[in-house]
Amino acid sequence: MDQDTPEAFTTAAAHEASRRRSFAIIAHPDAGKTTLTEKLLLKGGAIQLAGQVRAKGNRRATRSDWMSIEQDRGISVATSVMTFERDGLIFNLLDTPGHEDFSEDTYRTLTAVDAAVMVLDAAKGIEAQTLKLFEVCRLRDIPIITFINKMDREGRDPLELLDEIEKTLALDVSPAAWPVGQGRDLLGVYDLLDPALRMLDTADGSHIPLSGLEDPQLETLVPEGLLAELRDQAGLVTGGYPEFDREAFLQGTLTPVFFGSALRDFGVGHLLDGLARLAPPPRPRAADARMVAPGEAKLTGFVFKVQANMDPQHRDRVAFLRVCSGRLQKGARLLQVRTGKQVPVNAPLFFFAKDRQVAEEAWPGDVVGIANHGILRIGDTLTEGEPINFRGVPSFAPEHLRRVRLDDPMLAKKLNKALEQLADEGVVQIFRPLDGSPPVIGVVGLLQIDVLQSRLKVEYGVPAGFEHTQWEYLRWVTSEDRDAIARFSQFNRSELAEDHDGALVALFASDWRRKRAEEEWKMLSFHALREQHALPEKK
Repeated sequence: MDQDTPEAFTTAAAHEASRRRSFAIIAHPDAGKTTLTEKLLLKGGAIQLAGQVRAKGNRRATRSDWMSIEQDRGISVATSVMTFERDGLIFNLLDTPGHEDFSEDTYRTLTAVDAAVMVLDAAKGIEAQTLKLFEVCRLRDIPIITFINKMDREGRDPLELLDEIEKTLALDVSPAAWPVGQGRDLLGVYDLLDPALRMLDTADGSHIPLSGLEDPQLETLVPEGLLAELRDQAGLVTGGYPEFDREAFLQGTLTPVFFGSALRDFGVGHLLDGLARLAPPPRPRAADARMVAPGEAKLTGFVFKVQANMDPQHRDRVAFLRVCSGRLQKGARLLQVRTGKQVPVNAPLFFFAKDRQVAEEAWPGDVVGIANHGILRIGDTLTEGEPINFRGVPSFAPEHLRRVRLDDPMLAKKLNKALEQLADEGVVQIFRPLDGSPPVIGVVGLLQIDVLQSRLKVEYGVPAGFEHTQWEYLRWVTSEDRDAIARFSQFNRSELAEDHDGALVALFASDWRRKRAEEEWKMLSFHALREQHALPEKK
C-alpha cells in the first residue's frame, strides 16, 4: 500500500496512537507530586541525575518548574509538558499546579489527557484539593491510577486508606501491590498483579519473581513478623477487593493502587510499568458534531493552554495542542474553526518543560507547541478542514475581582497589551464593562494575583497594584430570547461586561443580588462555567 494513501495514514495513526500514554498527575499540595514527576522522568531516561532538582540556596526547582516565581516559592504555578520514550511507548506527562489557587490551569489540562495519576500522602489520605481534582476527572470519565506516597514515613494503615478512597470518592479500589511493612519498617512491596517482591533497598524496578504468597523464598527475604502480616493482609486484600477490571477502570469507576516513596525513589518504576500496562492509549473524543476516532486520517486537535514568554528573550507565545486524530506534519496549514482562518504550523514543538525541539511529525495523544502571535486561544479547534469543535475546555467564574492600579499612566498601553496576552494564556480573566469604565480582572485564587503582579513586572516591565471592586460574583449570561438579553442589558448596563471572547457577563455585589436576578429574569441563564470554544469570532 502506498504510504501516501489515506488508508496508509489511517493505519499509521492508529498504530502510533496505540504507542502513546498521555497522563497528568493530580494531588493536594505537598503530597509529593513534583518529586514523583522528576522520578518518573528519571526512570524514563529524560533526565540523568536526581540531583538536578537542587538549585542554588538549596531551593527546590524541578525541571518542570521554570518560572522565576515557581523557583522562588518552590511551587508549581503552570502546567509543563514533558515527552519521553520508554520500551517502545511514548509518554506525554503533563505536570500540573498543585496549589488550589491555580486549579483552573489543572482543570483545562485534564481535558488533554487520557489518564491521571492521583497521588496521596500515606499520612493524610484524601485532602481537599485531591477531592476537587478527582471530581473533574469523574466528570470526564478519566481513568485514575492511585499512588500512595511516603510509605517510608509513619502513616495511616493501608487498609484504612483504601477504605477512605472507596467511601469518600465512591470509587472501587483494586490494589496492584501491597506494602511489606511501613515507616521505618518498610521493606518493600509485594506485587499482586504479577507475583514478585520489590525490595526498598534495591534498584527500583528490579524484582524477585515468586509463585505466590506461600513461595518459600519469602521466608528468607522477609522477617517472620512482617511475613505473617503480609500474608494476612494480602489475603484480606485479594479476597475483599475486586480484581482489576479494565472496563471499569476505563469508565473511571475503579482505580488500581500502587505504593511507594517518590523521595526514596521506590515504587516509581512499578508505577511507570503500571502506566504502560494499564493506562489507555488515546480514545475517541466528543466534538459538537460527532465522535472523532484517533485512527482517522484527517488531523484534528484542540488548544488547551497558551503560554507566553517561555523564552523571555524572544517574547514568544506558544499554544499547546492536543492531537486527537491523524498526523501533524511540519509545515501544515490548519483550519482554525473559531475564525475560519488558515493557521500555518511551520515548526511544531515537542517539550521537556521549557526546553524544546522541532517535531517533524506528531500523532494522536501527542502534545505539541505551536508558536503564534495571539492568533490561537484556549479552546480553539484545529482541523484539516472539517468545521467541528471539541467539547470541554472550561472557563470558571472567578472568585476574586480586581481593578488594576497603574502608578505610571505612560505604561497604560503596555499594560493593556500584557493583560490581553495573559488573558489569552489563561493566567487571568479580563472583563470590559459595557459602560466604558476600566477593565476588571478575575482570578480563581488570590495567589494568581501574586503571579500576575510578578509576571507583569518581570516579563513586561509594568509594575502594577490591584484594588478591590464593588463586585463579588460574576456569571455568564445566555438566552435564546434575544429581546430578553437586550432588555436585561438596557436595565443593568452599569453591572455588565464582556469577557475576553465577547461573551456577556453580569457582575453582582452580593450573592443575594445574584439570586434576585435569577428570580427576576427566569428567561435568562446565569452560568458559573463556560466552555471556551462556544463563541465564533465576531465578524
